[in-house]
Parts: sequence; C-alpha cells; structure tokens
Amino acid sequence: MPGARGEGILRLKGGEERAVLFTNRALADAERLTGKTVLQMMAETQSMQLGMTDTAILLQVGMEQARREARPGGKAVTIADAYGVMDAVGFASCARVVMEALAAVLSYSSETEDNASPPR
Repeated sequence: MPGARGEGILRLKGGEERAVLFTNRALADAERLTGKTVLQMMAETQSMQLGMTDTAILLQVGMEQARREARPGGKAVTIADAYGVMDAVGFASCARVVMEALAAVLSYSSETEDNASPPR
C-alpha cells in the first residue's frame, strides 16, 4: 500500500527526466525550509502568488525525496540543482508538476467506498 504520496516527472531536453516525489514527511521538510505551511503555499498557488524561492525549495525537496526512494546513492539534491531544472524546463512547468504532486498528498484518503463510514 503506497499511502499518501504524490509523484511527477519533469522532462528536460535530451530525454533526461527528473522525478519529483512528495510524502507527508517531505511536505514537513518543505514547511521547515520555507517557514510556511503547505496549506499557505497551496493558497498562494491558487492566488497566483507562490514565489520563485518557495517553488524552488519545493522542487528541491521533491527531487530529493525521489532520489532517496530510488536509493541510487550519490549526493543530495541541492537548491542549485532545483534552479538548474527550473532553468531548463521553466517556472510554470515546475510549479505545475510540484503543485499537482503536492495536492495528491493532501487529498489522499485511505477510505474507499467499501470501507467508508456510512452516512448518518
């Protein structure tokens, strides 16, 4: 059972890809690094006010979580790596992939129609 997670792929020129993965723990890391709650960042996204720095931090956290899960070893993803990806694919593409993956974590529910509580 995968649980609460949101994933995305950013496609760079030359066929390179960068995976983005968010879990609740990754989102807690993003909150710590930005000083904002995830819900504040989502609200900023909806009002078209999420900044470049917060988007880059979210991208860094998501790429690092994907790297850790894949366990390839190597160096941790840096903020410079995130900006490099953003430079390659553009702010809007990064923001879209990051926020869709983030939203998937926030909207996750283990309940299905079969085991949901009946209406009262």
